[in-house]
Amino acid sequence: MTTAYDWTGRIGDVWAEEWRRTDRSFTNLTPYLNAAILSVAIPQTRKIIDIGCGAGATSLATAQAIPTAQITGIDLSPTLIEIAKHRAKTSSNASFECADITAAAPNHAPIDLYVSRHGVMFFADPVAAFTTLAEAAAPDATLVFTCFADRAANRWATEIITATGGNADAPASTAPGPFAFADPTYVASILEKSDWHVASPERVEFAYRVGDGADPVADAVDYFSRIGPAASAIRDAAPEERERHIARLTQVCDRYRSGDTVEFPAAAWIWTARKSS
Repeated sequence: MTTAYDWTGRIGDVWAEEWRRTDRSFTNLTPYLNAAILSVAIPQTRKIIDIGCGAGATSLATAQAIPTAQITGIDLSPTLIEIAKHRAKTSSNASFECADITAAAPNHAPIDLYVSRHGVMFFADPVAAFTTLAEAAAPDATLVFTCFADRAANRWATEIITATGGNADAPASTAPGPFAFADPTYVASILEKSDWHVASPERVEFAYRVGDGADPVADAVDYFSRIGPAASAIRDAAPEERERHIARLTQVCDRYRSGDTVEFPAAAWIWTARKSS
């Protein structure tokens, strides 16, 4: 389980150090999210909140695409927010705030549009959180977000877990974490209970890019040693076991190399919901 404390501390700091590679991992998913955001924006869309904005990629893309709106990216990690602010120096309609979205949203009401790239799966109480977002939303507000689909469809997770001694067949869990929202029935129930009217989500198959450059396999292994399910196993292992983890991880990444990239099969949901009238 990933907690708010994790994002304000070590995990948030690591993601801030790795923001270029974490953004890169979503290279082939981001166009689908950006298109979904633009498809629901209307001329009256003026105030947009990016939930769990990280280093600001979705906020900045949305700000550029919808120059008449004001976008505020909100994240728990102060280090990620500092990077986002630096990246937004030339943007006139994007700003960033380090805060808990459930505490910050009422201060920005009424909000026309919420967006998020994989930032909503970490709520300790999802129904309470999405209810708060609905209460701060304008009457015709929309919510658009992505989240990972089932773990089995995300080979970057299953194969990396196996390579580092974990159990890729462990029962699915709705505890806060990358696959908390993998079950669409569960997510639909959360949103309906939170005063959001949901449409059927769009499932997107995409290539999850973890390495590129002159030695993409080494790049991928280094990335997985810092971010994701292998990182803690490698960090906590004894030296001999750590070497075995890295050797197996290298073999897995090499299988998914194509030219100067390493990309794993992945799948995500794109959800669109409207505030219930």
